[in-house]
Amino acid sequence: MSTKYLDSCLCSGVKFSVSGFDDQAANCHCSMCRKFHGAAYGTLVGVNWLQGFNLLKGYQAGNGTFRTFCRECGSSLGFRVKGASINEMEMATGTFDDDIPVTIDAQIYAHYKANWCQLQHDMTTFLEGRAE
Repeated sequence: MSTKYLDSCLCSGVKFSVSGFDDQAANCHCSMCRKFHGAAYGTLVGVNWLQGFNLLKGYQAGNGTFRTFCRECGSSLGFRVKGASINEMEMATGTFDDDIPVTIDAQIYAHYKANWCQLQHDMTTFLEGRAE
């Protein structure tokens, strides 16, 4: 029997579950993640949908990526790359309802980090994405 980790928006209208996580998870310092999450960086993981498709609203950025949020409460929920389906969306780790077994192994797009944010010196850092 596998453990399920639940994820939801602020109003709980949108819900997701995860039974496992990728080995790689990174803090993204790009300006779009910072603006979307209102934080120094965004940290995202893949999920499985449970409910709430009808409450999702998206914004397509100039580079073709999509940022998704709940149209009811405004929670910043996820990200997907250009051309990816809604089932390939990565969710913000901060939206999980319980502790999750995720270890952040890298800092990506560090070239764009906020000047007031300090990078973690004990973590692999990429100035752009992992495939620099």
